[in-house]
Amino acid sequence: MSDAQIAIEALGWTATAVFVASYFLPPRGLKRVQMAGALMWVAYGALAHAWPVVAANLLVFTAAGWTARRRGIAS
Repeated sequence: MSDAQIAIEALGWTATAVFVASYFLPPRGLKRVQMAGALMWVAYGALAHAWPVVAANLLVFTAAGWTARRRGIAS
């Protein structure tokens, strides 16, 4: 496995850890960390040429941001 492949895989595992960790945070932190995790998944998907992963996580990012803003916890 090349160094680039190892880095891409590490990014995917880190994104997984960030997203799971978000569930242990209060609501304000939850949305922000979910958004960060989703952006990590977008980067992973782009680097791995996994376009469904990119699309799904852009939707997750948008939904988390929209619900956070709607609930007044994005500030």
